Amino acid sequence: MTTPAQDAPLVFPSVAFRPVRLLAVCAVLTALVVIAAATAGPYIMFGVFFGIGLALGLLNAVLVQRSVESITASDHPLKRKMALNSATRLLVISVVGLTIAILFRPMGLGVLFGLALFQVLLVLSTALPVWKKIRTGDDVDVNATPGAASSADEASKD
Repeated sequence: MTTPAQDAPLVFPSVAFRPVRLLAVCAVLTALVVIAAATAGPYIMFGVFFGIGLALGLLNAVLVQRSVESITASDHPLKRKMALNSATRLLVISVVGLTIAILFRPMGLGVLFGLALFQVLLVLSTALPVWKKIRTGDDVDVNATPGAASSADEASKD
């Protein structure tokens, strides 16, 4: 008998997620956008809202990391639990971003631009290290425990 997809166990590869590095990048980007918005005229609040959007994106990424760690630490992690957690978190972040964008328009639209740019930063900051590792020819085993030999290594010793 097969397990329904929603009840199948979760398997998440380890990812190169570094929130402190992303925080530094977001702070620099916020400063650059605030300076550019201030020099373009009375648009400094666009830069501030842009920074709020980046912060909301970073908060979302950290919450994803924590929820993955807590859900996969249980004896039987379920996809349904992760999906519900993700949907709830994305709904809250989206409502907060859209509310700010509507209440403080047109400058509040900076929140949406910040959220969108953060997603690009997140994908680049996690995909580039993996791509670099693949390109250099290192073995990438998402299920390997650090320090453990892979089955290919053990077979080559025989």
